[in-house]
Amino acid sequence: MTDMRRPKVAILFPGDAYTRQTATAENNRFSEVFKSLKDVAIDPEAAVYNDDFCAEVKEQLLKLDGVLVWHNPIEGGRDRSVLDAMLSELALADVFVTTHPDLILKMGTKEVVYQTRHLPWGCETYLYRNLAELRKSLPLRLYKGEVRVLKQNRGHSGIGIWKVELADKSKTLKSPDELSPDTLLRVRHAMRGSVEEILPFEDFVNRCEPYFSGQGKMIDQIYQVRLPEGMVRCYLVQDKVAGFGHQAINALYPKAEGSVPEDAPQPGPRLYHPATLSEFQRLKQILETQWLPAMQEILGIASPDLPLLWDADFMFGPKSAEGEDTYVLCEINVSSVFPFPDSALPVLAQAVLKRLV
Repeated sequence: MTDMRRPKVAILFPGDAYTRQTATAENNRFSEVFKSLKDVAIDPEAAVYNDDFCAEVKEQLLKLDGVLVWHNPIEGGRDRSVLDAMLSELALADVFVTTHPDLILKMGTKEVVYQTRHLPWGCETYLYRNLAELRKSLPLRLYKGEVRVLKQNRGHSGIGIWKVELADKSKTLKSPDELSPDTLLRVRHAMRGSVEEILPFEDFVNRCEPYFSGQGKMIDQIYQVRLPEGMVRCYLVQDKVAGFGHQAINALYPKAEGSVPEDAPQPGPRLYHPATLSEFQRLKQILETQWLPAMQEILGIASPDLPLLWDADFMFGPKSAEGEDTYVLCEINVSSVFPFPDSALPVLAQAVLKRLV
């Protein structure tokens, strides 16, 4: 856009036909985003999306300068394949799309944790490209008593994320060959409301089969023992941290010793903070100046091409020799980053304006 008129931008989010007909700038969860865009002289409008009326949404968006997309990888049982194809066509028609589907595949999947495992934010991490690899290699991690966290490559809200270990913690197998299809595992799904279960190894493998459909993969990380201390989410606008989220009780928070699985605490609220929060300034500085540039080099992403809004989740790693906190990357979220701290709103709005004028 090169003329002096106000840029026109859509905020795309999922919904049904009724929501599409009735959505305004005020009656949805993105009302503050609408307001922040108006504050910088951008004209925003709602674009409620469903595969059933994809063509109608596309016709709407082709008349605009850009679209900000908030849509999970799986929504209402459907993936983003139809939506992503439409967004890619919009981008070719010079409509600014954030975040572009190609960029999501580069950095917004769990595989980025594997690709960047050698960075200081990494830990022992493996990639399973198919169910046969999982069945063959997972025993190599479990037989010594290790606790693992397995994650499907694309998902949200804890779906397809599992904490896995041998059910009998007092028993250490002499070799992975001793882990048979009937060996009992203790597993817990990270989806809200899930509880710990005891399953035979083969039953657990079969549960993972849907995660490998199409181009599906799974990531395997060693469990971080400091997980009960919470997780830190860094919200970024391109290459700058614009706020923090801290969740004290997360999806895989363990039950108390001796209690029943149902007593394990369910995830608590995430508390939001501005980028100036003193507690995480060291993490902010390292992320912006060291880890993020290193990730960009690995993935081939220039700073101007980074998503306008994204986040990186960190677990607490082992304390350093000096007693300082270390951090382990849990995942990067790009597809639907919401909610987020109020401090990110004006930064995001300015980034949108800069991209369009």
